[in-house]
Amino acid sequence: MKLFIRAHDLGVKGEENICARLSELGLDGVQLVAYKCLDGISYTPGSVTSERAASFRDSFKNAGKSVPLIGAYFNPVHPDEAKIKNGIEVFKDYIRLAKDFGCDRVGSETGSFNGDKWTYHPENRTEAAVDRVVKVFSGLCDYAADFDVNVCMEGAFGHVCYDVATLYRTVKKIGRDNIRFIFDLYNYLDASNVDRMYDILDEGLQTFGDRICVFHIKDCIKAEDGKLRQVGVGKGIFDYERIISEIRKVEPDANLVLEGTTGDDIAYAIKYLRQFI
Repeated sequence: MKLFIRAHDLGVKGEENICARLSELGLDGVQLVAYKCLDGISYTPGSVTSERAASFRDSFKNAGKSVPLIGAYFNPVHPDEAKIKNGIEVFKDYIRLAKDFGCDRVGSETGSFNGDKWTYHPENRTEAAVDRVVKVFSGLCDYAADFDVNVCMEGAFGHVCYDVATLYRTVKKIGRDNIRFIFDLYNYLDASNVDRMYDILDEGLQTFGDRICVFHIKDCIKAEDGKLRQVGVGKGIFDYERIISEIRKVEPDANLVLEGTTGDDIAYAIKYLRQFI
C-alpha cells in the first residue's frame, strides 16, 4: 500500500515545495488539484499547458513521488449551465494533459442541485438526476478513451450518487470500460447511518472491487448536535486497523489518500496509519 495526501492540504505551493514536504513526511505523492497548489494555474479552460504539466511530472519523478489521481471536481448538475460547461472543459484539459502530469486518472464527484453548496437537495435523488450525470460522464469517458485515460467517479451522501448502489448503477448505465471508482467511506455517512459504517465499507469493497483507484482516508467525531464533524485521521471514531485490513483483502496495493487532514494533524495521521500499512 502507498500513502498519499491532497497536495493543497500540505500548506505549501509549487512542485519543489510539495516534493520537499512529502519527503519530510515520508509520503509517496499527492492527489493533484493543480489550480489549488500550483501558481499561475486557474480553474479555467486552457490555463495549464503541456509544458507546465511535464515540468511538474519531471520534478515528481526526480523526487521519487507519484500522482495516483488528478482532481478536476465539478458539479455536473449545477443549476448554472455555464458552470457545468466550464467544469467539463477544465476536466477535459486534465484528461488531455493527464499523462503529461504523470497520471492516467482524472476524477470528480457527481454533484448536487444545490449548486456551489454541494449539499443535499431532493432533486438529487431522482432518476432524472442520475440521467444527467450519466450523460455528462459518458461524454467525458468517450473523450478520455482517445487519450487512454480513466475517468474516476466518487459518491457522497448529499450528492446524486448518494450511496454505493446508486454510484454503481450509474456507472453501469454509463457502460464504459474506462471508469474507475474513488471510495470515500466518510462521504457516504451522516448521523442516520454512521453506526453502519463497516457495513457500508464492506458493500463498497465488494461492489467496486479492484476498480477502486484510490481510497480517501478521513476521520470524524459525532458532535453534540448529532452531526458528524471531520477531524484529523486517528483522532476520531474510524477504526483504521479494521478498515485497512478489509481494504487489503480487496486491494493489497491500494492507494490511500489523506483528504482534509492538515497542519500538525498530518504527521500524527501518518504515524497512526503506518502501523497498519
